[in-house]
Amino acid sequence: MKDFKEKLALVPNKPGSYQMRDKDGVIIYVGKAKNLKNRLKSYFTGTHTGKTLSLVENIDDFEYIVTSSELESLILEITLIKKYNPKYNILLKDDKSYPYIEFTNEVYPRLRIIRNTKRKKNKNYLYGPFPNVNAARKTVDMLNRIYPLRKCEHLKKEVCLYYHIGQCLGYCTKKVDQERIDSMKKEIISFLKGDSTIIEKKIKHEIEKASASLNYERALELKNMLDDINITLKKQKIDLNKDYNFDMINFYSDNNYLSIQLFFVKDGLLSGRHKEIIQTVADDGESVLEYIIKFYEKSGLLPHELYVPEGINNALLSEYLKIKVITPYRGKLKSLLDLALENAKENLDKEMELIEQDDKKRREASITLAHLLNIPKVERIESFDNSHLFGTYYVGGMVVFNNFLPNKNEYRKYKIDASVKDDLGAMREVLYRRYYKVLMENLEKPDLIVLDGGKNQIIVCKEIINSLNLNIPIVGLVKDDHHKTNHLLNASLEEIPIPEDSNLFLYLSRIQEEVHRYAITYHRNIKAKGALSSTLDMVPGIGEKRRKELLKQFGSLKKMKEAKIILLTDYRGINVADVTELRSELRKSDSEYKVIKNNIIRRALAENGIEGLDDLLEGPTAVIMNNEDYLEAAKAIYNYSKDNDFYKIKGGVIEGKVMTAEEIITLAKLPSRETLLSMLAGALLGNISKLAVALGEVQKQKENA
Repeated sequence: MKDFKEKLALVPNKPGSYQMRDKDGVIIYVGKAKNLKNRLKSYFTGTHTGKTLSLVENIDDFEYIVTSSELESLILEITLIKKYNPKYNILLKDDKSYPYIEFTNEVYPRLRIIRNTKRKKNKNYLYGPFPNVNAARKTVDMLNRIYPLRKCEHLKKEVCLYYHIGQCLGYCTKKVDQERIDSMKKEIISFLKGDSTIIEKKIKHEIEKASASLNYERALELKNMLDDINITLKKQKIDLNKDYNFDMINFYSDNNYLSIQLFFVKDGLLSGRHKEIIQTVADDGESVLEYIIKFYEKSGLLPHELYVPEGINNALLSEYLKIKVITPYRGKLKSLLDLALENAKENLDKEMELIEQDDKKRREASITLAHLLNIPKVERIESFDNSHLFGTYYVGGMVVFNNFLPNKNEYRKYKIDASVKDDLGAMREVLYRRYYKVLMENLEKPDLIVLDGGKNQIIVCKEIINSLNLNIPIVGLVKDDHHKTNHLLNASLEEIPIPEDSNLFLYLSRIQEEVHRYAITYHRNIKAKGALSSTLDMVPGIGEKRRKELLKQFGSLKKMKEAKIILLTDYRGINVADVTELRSELRKSDSEYKVIKNNIIRRALAENGIEGLDDLLEGPTAVIMNNEDYLEAAKAIYNYSKDNDFYKIKGGVIEGKVMTAEEIITLAKLPSRETLLSMLAGALLGNISKLAVALGEVQKQKENA
């Protein structure tokens, strides 16, 4: 640790913000203080542990900015944290904002999931935040299936499938009774506030109806929906006997770890919570203050009131967020605050052992790797990999790991110049672009570069690093003949074996898998876009909008190209139960059922050289495709249409031949392959039996002769 006595003596006893820098001049921590001198002295006196110790060991210099008030120092601190994103400051787990469910205040309302709530005041209803987007999606999906709400963003000129299956009231073509809309709205809002009684009754009633009509598939679907409410979606309820709306936060700390519990109270009920465990370098009060500000700036939706425990600067937080910040000392609010504390402690107790075990393993792996490579330390790792398809769509990916934990905020994608035609050229371009930027913008350099490759990749990387006058250790992950990593290759091209049962091998494998996943995912996205445009750009009259619609409907044109049978049907009059039944039958033959716009079907058929079906593309059209057994698919559709007069077969294509509805029905009436084989087997067995009898008679005649 450097001696800062002389510099500390010059620090004033005034409020302000301070910035810690490492040996490369990179800001690694930003803090604030009511008294700068006292706060800065605390880092360089006494003993430290955990994350604070790591910070102090990496401080090479510090700066400070004096402010006129503590509020100004807080504003400056938050501004600098946003600008530099220092690695020792609190980093929230997800780089996205938290999901909310919005019930729009439109004439015909709809449900949607939003993240960005930073908007002017509006009359829309917002519910959340939800712990993850899957929980929000599950809730929206369930409500949309129960209530026939509007599904489309913009009203269209004709009704869609949702109308025909009973999940929409046809808002685009007719005026819907406002009383019915208000009734649905009231029930949905009641559910989102925590009261699931009405919806549970509705689902139970539908289960009874489905069971009575022997529609057991629908009954099971509804039963699973009810279980979701009881297990996942039903909120913990603590009645405060008052129309309260507020958030409440409490925390528990131990050994530089801070366990946060945030409760969301709506209409007097505890409707949800958010929990998180973080490492800190500041005292608890300062860390929680920073966390609260980051949380609400990220979510964008402030409560009317925020309840906090003792130890938080309520006045400062209230002035910054412009809301009431209160510490309760008695009654039900104090009991709820204690409950948050209890949950925070329990969460940390459960996680601490795992955290400590993982920290120990990662620390040992880091020390081992540094020792094997003969370098001072390995904290920050940057790893690279490329992906391509037969020399096309070259892309590169970089992942960053801090202490063997992924830092996804710093992942980077690289679209490589089309002139590059080989792996080494792609690697050279990616490495140069990355480290030229590091050099020019004075970004944090890694302690180690990890390449998913061997000798040639190492050589290319050394060339780039040396040309930029950077001193960064390099190591390659070399695979055996079975594409399994079995040793390291250092910058001197020396092989370094690593035991497969070691923690180091495990962590390096994770890095390798992650960078490969990241690069190949980006490559697939680029390839999909390129393949679609290259195929569809050649079709006259297809613009960007139509291309997107084709991609959305078919994923690719490959399905239609590979299909042995394409059936066109009229689905008018079909309801939810009918669709469920039909899909169930089609699944037995591995057939796919889609409702698609006629103009898109025309484009897709034209792209595949199929003509003669344009006259059939009138009115609502469903498409059935199968690339395995066209006879079973035809039979399934024919049997369904036979039992349901409203469902009509229009025509189709079987193995490239255009066929009328009559021809398809004739084909569907033929015995199945299994039946024909059985008939053949029966005939053969009959003939064999007759032959056996005849031979027996001949034998008897010989014996009697």
